[in-house]
Order: sequence, then structure tokens, then C-alpha cells
Amino acid sequence: MKGKVIKYDQNNINTDLIIPARYLVNSEPKFLAEHCMEDLDPEFNQKIREMHLSIMVGGSNFGSGSSREQAPLAIKTAGIKCVLAPSFARIFFRNAINIGLPILEFADLKEVNTGDELEINFEEGKILNLTLNKEFIIKQMPAFLHKIISSEGLIKYARKQVLNN
Repeated sequence: MKGKVIKYDQNNINTDLIIPARYLVNSEPKFLAEHCMEDLDPEFNQKIREMHLSIMVGGSNFGSGSSREQAPLAIKTAGIKCVLAPSFARIFFRNAINIGLPILEFADLKEVNTGDELEINFEEGKILNLTLNKEFIIKQMPAFLHKIISSEGLIKYARKQVLNN
């Protein structure tokens, strides 16, 4: 996949920064997406649209906080196709996989900036920063997780498995 980066250098971007609790009264994905990241970056959605950004890069322990599944859902619905960070909170990781949002551990944050174009090869575990012409080897996503994400999440993956057997 290819996409342009929106980067946040902050560590511990928690679920309340991703989707503030005051908006959880409405669980519609489009509504959540409208308010995604607004307490950290009020212009998040505008930047996504105007700059055609689709890869989010954040600091360590991305997605910490509560177990709310709305956080990765808001990110995905806002138009983000992949999240890169040095580490993820365990529950955020599970929720992202469950909804089909690819997340990858990537420690070289200094090598990526907002607006950079990346090409990510999930199968080979490679990230190419096309803007800087630099390649990075990352931990490959296990095949079973890639199948879940390619199926748009765990429920759709399970349905395919049941229907094919």
C-alpha cells in the first residue's frame, strides 16, 4: 500500500485523544471520524482531506487508555489506512486487528515526517519512504493477522471461514 503520512511525535496517544469520551454517545463510525484526534489536532480531518494523508505515525504506547473499540474505528473511518508506532497498547492492537486496521511497529520515527509518501509491503516487512528514498525493514505481520486485516476484520474473516467450510 502507498500513502502519505500524518505524524504525531507524542508518546502515549491514548484512546481519549483519539476519540474523546464526550462523543461516545453516538457510535456511528462517520460521527466518530468527524471528531477523531480533535483534542490533539483540531485540524486533523482537514489535513487528511486536503493533503490526502492516509498513514498515521505516532509515538510509543499508541492507543493506551481504555478498551474502547471506537478508537481504531474512528481512525479507520477518518481515512487512515495504516498506523505506525514503536509500540501499541495491547487492547488497541487487538481492537485494530478486529476491525481490519493495519498497525505496524516502526521505531525509526525520525525518518518519517508529515507529508512523506510511504510504500508499505506487509508481506515482506518493508517500508520505503519514497520522499527520502530510504528503506526500512520491520517485523513482518504474521500471515494469520494479515488474512484478518485483508478480510476487513475478524468478523468478516470468520464469516469467510464458515462459508468456505
